[in-house]
Amino acid sequence: MSVLDDRDELQALELRLRTILPEEYQESYEDVQPVSMGSTGLKYASDGLVAWDEIWDTFCDLAMAGGPPHKGMLLEPATRAEIDARPDRYQQVVDEICRGVTMVTDLPADASPVAGWVRVDCYGEGMAGWLLRAIVMENVAVRSEGRWLDLPASPGFRIEKEIKNVITVIAKTCHYWLGHMPRSQRRAIAALFAAVAEGTPLVAPSLSDAAGAESEDTSLIGTLANRIRQRTGLCSSNHRYAGWLGLECPSVRGAIWMMRAMVASNVLARREGCVLFVPVNPVSDPDGERVSSSLALVHRLALARGVL
Repeated sequence: MSVLDDRDELQALELRLRTILPEEYQESYEDVQPVSMGSTGLKYASDGLVAWDEIWDTFCDLAMAGGPPHKGMLLEPATRAEIDARPDRYQQVVDEICRGVTMVTDLPADASPVAGWVRVDCYGEGMAGWLLRAIVMENVAVRSEGRWLDLPASPGFRIEKEIKNVITVIAKTCHYWLGHMPRSQRRAIAALFAAVAEGTPLVAPSLSDAAGAESEDTSLIGTLANRIRQRTGLCSSNHRYAGWLGLECPSVRGAIWMMRAMVASNVLARREGCVLFVPVNPVSDPDGERVSSSLALVHRLALARGVL
């Protein structure tokens, strides 16, 4: 590919990023630092329940814009076996997450028909699609179908830790979607997602915990890791998450830049420190070609921009 072709690809990526970022980040997202504001304590109402809607006055910068991911490590849903071992506790967790989500967003929330998840009904597919991308970059597992968004739940979740994490991340991302972007921009984002999906459908991680699916994912991870190493020189990390392949990057800045560029290429991505995670999905990307070719382009553009 020629220098001119790379310049066109870079311009297209930057245009998509400016479209999906809130206005305050559109011209300055490369200057945002991943510095956390610190944790906020819980507040309780007179009935003894957490007053989720009274906890936050503001939020850290979006990880999408280069801010600190809400979670340092991926927060994942429970497996079927974990739920079956503690069904009463699981129901309590689901009920509290649903209560908190509705309090902080005004969106309906209920148990998902898929075990291990809480389902949130967004105002439209554009909103669900944007929240999906933003929440993934905050290192919280999430699924999307149409206008529905699924957030993780587990009987092991604690109210002051994981339950709070889930409610915080939906509060944070909804705050930016509804409070920082005008309706015209939200419509433009929905149109962009629809247009991009026609040619390059979104690649998301496979999130099945079935034994057969895990075996298939393991095989694909090896294939994908080899292709990426051959095309970019990036080596896989020792991190192990269902549906994700970790890649060691030279710097946090490089990992952030490539994460954003992958998402702008309609491939979900996230990071933990200097490790960039890309999705593994035997259904939507059965041979890993889409992810590896997208990353090869993004890596080349990152080198050209001097961020690696």
